[in-house]
Amino acid sequence: MAGERFRDLTGAAVPIVQAPMAGSSGVALAVAALQGGAVGSLPCALITPEQLRVQVAEVRGAVSGPLNINFFCHEIGPAPDETAWHQALARFYAEEGVGPPDNPPPLRAPFDAAMCAVIEEVRPEIVSFHFGLPARALLERVRAAGALLFGNATTVAEARWLAGQGMDAIIAQGSEAGGHAGYFLSGHHPVGTMALVPQIADAVDVPVIAAGGICDARGIAAALILGASAVQLGTAYLPTPESLISATHRARLAGPEAEETIFTNLFTGRLARGMHNRLMNELGSVNPAAPPFPYASGALTELRRVAEADYASFWAGQGAPLGRAEPARALTERLWREASNLLGDRITA
Repeated sequence: MAGERFRDLTGAAVPIVQAPMAGSSGVALAVAALQGGAVGSLPCALITPEQLRVQVAEVRGAVSGPLNINFFCHEIGPAPDETAWHQALARFYAEEGVGPPDNPPPLRAPFDAAMCAVIEEVRPEIVSFHFGLPARALLERVRAAGALLFGNATTVAEARWLAGQGMDAIIAQGSEAGGHAGYFLSGHHPVGTMALVPQIADAVDVPVIAAGGICDARGIAAALILGASAVQLGTAYLPTPESLISATHRARLAGPEAEETIFTNLFTGRLARGMHNRLMNELGSVNPAAPPFPYASGALTELRRVAEADYASFWAGQGAPLGRAEPARALTERLWREASNLLGDRITA
């Protein structure tokens, strides 16, 4: 039966992972996905260890099933000189009557010892990593806590490296994916999901989870036929009532803006896929003045506050027009039912 290998590994009823999307997903979405039989996920780049502890307890109090806790693994360098970035934003500051914030919000945080201690306490079924892996000592502590380890690869070389580090499954993130591209070995070399998945499936012996541009049953079926054991869906869950996105973001997902997404470094300093807005149109989607990840976001704080539509990031993948606004549990169940009908008994990935 399709997806059997992934279900045997994780205990999920269906071979779907609800993608962890920092700022866009949380407890309600994870619970609904789990209720639908998928792997539910909590993103941790924008929360504290104590918040993670509380969120896991809330999920566990509502539903059982395989829970994935996701972390970024970037390195935060010294604070850069942001003079050029502030100059690039100066005309927007003047027009909106704001400036750089006196107290920027906390930066997106990488996995560290404090978060590792929470993982050892709450013992989730799965821990996944974006932008590579943490230090070996931390990784081994997570493994010793009993969690399955998932790594994110954007190239075959990254997948081989992750397999060599003992990952239990590898997320094959194609360039169609919304949000941050998870490249970490040698820069951004975009490969489409349907080209990447079979290459990674041929290159590694662990289950492959296809991610990027998959928003309907046809995409799920295609990914499994190409060798994936499961799919990870992010953009498909954004229109659900359980997601945390703003009304403006929802409106754009339902409008013509969803038909064109593009990589940009303006909002965080690292390439991420989202829908166009004024900032991207006027500064260019990629601008060298933007400080390195994760520093670029701070200077936009006040601009986002006064004019979200013009200055906020609206992450979305290239499959966004295929999405439907329905409850996440119903979405999960429907997508797998429809994909199963398309697949029949043809594969047992």
